[in-house]
Amino acid sequence: MPSPTADVSVRVAWADDAPAIAELQLRTWQEQYAGLLPPETLPRDIGAAAAAWQASLSRPPDARNRVLVALERNRVVGFAITSPASDPDCDPLTDAELAELTVAPDERGKGHGSRLLQASVETMQADRFTRAVLWAITGDDALRAFLTEAGWAPDTAHRGLDFDGTGSTVVKQVRLHTSLV
Repeated sequence: MPSPTADVSVRVAWADDAPAIAELQLRTWQEQYAGLLPPETLPRDIGAAAAAWQASLSRPPDARNRVLVALERNRVVGFAITSPASDPDCDPLTDAELAELTVAPDERGKGHGSRLLQASVETMQADRFTRAVLWAITGDDALRAFLTEAGWAPDTAHRGLDFDGTGSTVVKQVRLHTSLV
């Protein structure tokens, strides 16, 4: 008798997914930025975040802005954001950005990240991008190892992401890239 398989998938996010994405993002940021940012700088209002996600999913600023969700049954367990790259040294016609790749901490190691990454790459390829970039926190060794194993590599670009606009809360990031052709 064959063993049962998990009911997992990745699809384009719907506006109805906004509350689940917002809750997952804010919960994950608490872990991701622990020790890097003062806790009070991180948003906590799920309602406001859900409203922002609802607006973004309903009216994306560019047709190539995509949000993908990883599902286990009908529950959102991860999401990814793809868009044209906005860095000054990137060409928004050929370079895409994987702006976020998030999987719920308790759902990691189950293949959701791999499915999201593969779907993101396929989405960027369908949008005719030839290269993808992603900004990773310099200390996020798990994400960097995951992407490196998938063929991504640092491209020597780095930046300080100023979270509060005052320069007092800066997170160092390194850019990774991969070819999509």
